[in-house]
Amino acid sequence: MIRIFLAGGIALALSLVGTKYLITLLTKLSLGQPIHEDAPQGHTVKAGTPTMGGIAIVIAAVVSYIISGRYRGIYTLRGILVVAAIAGAGFVGFLDDWIKIRNERNLGLSKGAKMLGLIGVAVLFSVLVVTQTKQHTELSFTRFDNFDVSWADLGKVGWVIWAVVLIIGSSNAVNLTDGLDGLAAGSSIFAFGAFVVIGFWTFRHPEVYNLASQTDTFGLDLAVIAASMMGACAGFLWWNAAPAQIFMGDTGSLAIGTGLACLSLMTSTSLLLPVVGALFVVETCSVIIQVISFRRFGKRVFRMAPIHHHFELAGWPETTVIIRFWMMSAACTAAGLGLFYRDFLVVTGTLT
Repeated sequence: MIRIFLAGGIALALSLVGTKYLITLLTKLSLGQPIHEDAPQGHTVKAGTPTMGGIAIVIAAVVSYIISGRYRGIYTLRGILVVAAIAGAGFVGFLDDWIKIRNERNLGLSKGAKMLGLIGVAVLFSVLVVTQTKQHTELSFTRFDNFDVSWADLGKVGWVIWAVVLIIGSSNAVNLTDGLDGLAAGSSIFAFGAFVVIGFWTFRHPEVYNLASQTDTFGLDLAVIAASMMGACAGFLWWNAAPAQIFMGDTGSLAIGTGLACLSLMTSTSLLLPVVGALFVVETCSVIIQVISFRRFGKRVFRMAPIHHHFELAGWPETTVIIRFWMMSAACTAAGLGLFYRDFLVVTGTLT
């Protein structure tokens, strides 16, 4: 428990100070965010705001994980792979952000190049997990043996495919949500908080989650990573809250989405992730619905997608949209944790 608090505290401090340093440096270098032509009119005033703030999130999380590990001198291969995946996705996002700034347009890496980079990170992560660790390959909701049916075991190849799909989907979902000041960062704090609890709970109850056959510290290591990302997002939010002094860019959003996906895969809660991160799912679905409706019927379902822009154009102040969406995210996180804990009570015979 001490290591979890230590990781979160260090990440918070590093992100808080590091983001302020980034604001100063990027402003001095005139490295600001170009605004998409289709964004709501009120967003044009944000042009030139420093971006790539996700650098502070990723560095703070990685460094806090390393430092906190020195407290007990314990690292696990699974934990290291998750941290590496977060850093890898952050690097792909950094390349995208840098090209946008260099070209002074809201167009970075091509869709194909960005997707190829993310797929590369996802494939490398998932292949190393199934070949170098004792990863359960079952499709799971709150634990690896949720579904006592043969088709639930995806096998190594199937699990790799599932992991890649989940990582790509999650990273892009957070990326789509990152359209208002502090929306993605604030919502991510709740989601990572859920995995702090889940990771620590699996560590404390290996008899239920079958971690004893893997490593006794595995769940704790994941809780530390979640706490590190939670603290890093919180420190960044201090400067990213409306009116934002810096944006996280793809550097932050891709790293956050990848982190959430990897944590859910490692804790065998991949099907619980859409509940914990339901806000990200809604944002993504709003874009899919809008595109299909416009291409098929020539009509828009929403004033603008993602859906947070719809409410902006409906007259909601930006801060109102952000806070209400944060509340939704908190409620979804609570629902996810409730389902996780209920399953534990059923398994242990406390609840029948």
